[in-house]
Amino acid sequence: MEISNYIVIVSISGVLSAILGLFAYYMKTDFAGTKAFIISSWASAIYTFGFALELSGSTLAEISFWIKAEYLGMPFIAPSSLIMVLHFVGLERLVTRKNIIRLYTIPVLTTLISWTNDYHHWFYHSIYLRPDAPSPVVDIIMGPFYIVHGSFTFGCLLAAIMLILWQWNRFKRVYRRQMVTIIIGLALPALSSFLYLMGLTPYGMDLVPLIMSLTSTLYIWAILSRGMLTAAPIARENLFESMRDGVLVMDRSDMLVDYNRAAAEMMQGLDSSAIGKPLAQLFLSAGKEAVSYVMNADPQHSEERELAWLKDNETYYYQVRSSPVVKPGGHSAGRMIMLIDITERTLLQEKLRQLATYDSLTGIYNRTHFMEVSREVLASAVAGASPLSIILIDIDFFKSINDRHGHKYGDSALQHIVNVCSRHLRENDLFGRYGGEEFVMCLPDTTLEEAGRLSDFIRRDIEQSSIQTLHGPVTITASFGVAESGGPEISLEDLLSEADHALYTSKRNGRNTVHLSRGSSITHFSSI
Repeated sequence: MEISNYIVIVSISGVLSAILGLFAYYMKTDFAGTKAFIISSWASAIYTFGFALELSGSTLAEISFWIKAEYLGMPFIAPSSLIMVLHFVGLERLVTRKNIIRLYTIPVLTTLISWTNDYHHWFYHSIYLRPDAPSPVVDIIMGPFYIVHGSFTFGCLLAAIMLILWQWNRFKRVYRRQMVTIIIGLALPALSSFLYLMGLTPYGMDLVPLIMSLTSTLYIWAILSRGMLTAAPIARENLFESMRDGVLVMDRSDMLVDYNRAAAEMMQGLDSSAIGKPLAQLFLSAGKEAVSYVMNADPQHSEERELAWLKDNETYYYQVRSSPVVKPGGHSAGRMIMLIDITERTLLQEKLRQLATYDSLTGIYNRTHFMEVSREVLASAVAGASPLSIILIDIDFFKSINDRHGHKYGDSALQHIVNVCSRHLRENDLFGRYGGEEFVMCLPDTTLEEAGRLSDFIRRDIEQSSIQTLHGPVTITASFGVAESGGPEISLEDLLSEADHALYTSKRNGRNTVHLSRGSSITHFSSI
């Protein structure tokens, strides 16, 4: 290779190193090792530009000056790389101010000693032009501190490589390409420097600046395509694994790339063997609804849905979010599926809904909810000109049951009445607890006579049954009042008032009877 071509390549290497440092400087990143990476990149740029000017020199004095210029950058590359790797593998606790001063002590001394070499020759015993080179190229005879500098540089690079290899198994596969990139970026310059020191390079030329054009290109590729320098993988891994929410990372083909511990606990069969499996297969155990959602969710937009699925014969509720994963260049890299366990919240909401809807003792509608739903049913009946009837039920002598047998058996009496009544109701009939010992029914598509007949069936069923107490079986009876909607102007409150008057008549006329409200009159109902 002609020396002019070599100078061009080395200059390009310097430009790439400078660009790499600027790019890392302006990146918005949480990776604490970025500063060390920037120092290493700019130190490499100083070194390679100095070497290019060294090659372009024509006299020994000119070349010697540019060699000194190289040592403004070159000694700082290896320790800066080691500091970056310490952050990368999660050993940032070792990057203290004292340790940084220790690491940069020899590079600073190297720079000072190389610049003052003419006075003591500790760095080079001598520098001379090679007589066999086609263009002015120098060779050196090493001084004692050159050996110190070289040993320190190799030690830093070797330590950095060993740290990455030591942590290899702790990294998931998704981070290992970054690790390989850093290893190559450290090993190639170290190997080239070794060959140079052993005199195995053409004309004794330093190949490290040439190699740096390759490593700088490799670093730029890793930053743009692999997210290098965005965060320390160990720190990111710890954060990822400590999340309470499950996370699945999918590639652009919806194949599993990564997952965290929480996701493995939530999803059956999710382990290391699932890496590379399609998304639909992962969600099979969650049910058809879950599979349908994750497959139909737009990977380019964020979507979420609450889903329920069975696990270990229990129902769990999850909020499933699908979000796109975008590379630094704006291109899609896949998507992230997040699983947020909302089982406790959902069950609490259901419990609150039950409390707001149902009577806790009997399990039927409470008065508030019964009134809300019945108003809607009455409005539909009036709009459709169809009949609707209301039945009020009151347990006879309920106070005496409580007084003689205790509230426990009073509660049993209430539950018994509900069980008997429920056997006679249709699916669309409404049943609620109206008061202490009063119950109410709303029967759509039911005339007054039909409601009276049903009331009498229930009355006789109650009369013919009993509840068990400490004093033996106790027979219970109930009184009924029935009313029917009579026109478009009637309200639910009007109907309840009419039924209440009919119920009062039943109570006043011996109890255990059914009375019907016919507007201005109330009549006794008899099935005979």
